[in-house]
Amino acid sequence: MVRVPSLVAVLALHAAALALLLQYQPVREAFASAVRPIMVSLVTPRAEPEKPRVEPPPRPVRKRPEERPPVTTAPVDAPAAVEAPPPPPQPPVEAPPPVIAAPVAVPAPAPPAPTVPPSFLADYLHNPAPPYPASARRIGEQGRVVLRVLVNADGQPERVELGASSGSPRLDGSALETVRRWKFVPARQGERPVAAWVLVPISFRLEG
Repeated sequence: MVRVPSLVAVLALHAAALALLLQYQPVREAFASAVRPIMVSLVTPRAEPEKPRVEPPPRPVRKRPEERPPVTTAPVDAPAAVEAPPPPPQPPVEAPPPVIAAPVAVPAPAPPAPTVPPSFLADYLHNPAPPYPASARRIGEQGRVVLRVLVNADGQPERVELGASSGSPRLDGSALETVRRWKFVPARQGERPVAAWVLVPISFRLEG
């Protein structure tokens, strides 16, 4: 608990210090300015003109679509089908003239090689002469026989025919039988053997 005498002593010291300060001129002026009353004047603010209130534009009012009465259509007869006229005939198109190609010269075929007829006179053939029939010898028959012989490519007589008779069947028969067994040199066309006909004359003569 603070004692009263001590409090009084403290207050007295503060009062003495204040008195000393007030005697100092600068302090006294500062104090006087500090305790000078402050005058406050109330200034009425200028009334600003009231801004016009801008109202928002009115919302567009949607109109309900008017209910239209249903439209009824009367039945319409379909138009009769009209046949369109046929298109006019087109003019005939002339065909272009045929193109005639220039004739191509075809080389003439080479002539065939000449044919060498068959031969029966070669010595190496050893063809025997036809025998003189004894009956024709006794009665003195003589004559000349010509035979036509087809010689194949192998030199064999395929066909032997009587081309000209001697007048004696015995002489003709002897000639035919003998020539059928002969061998021939085949005919040739170039280097190729071919079949060909040949005439074979045979004479029968009696001597002395």
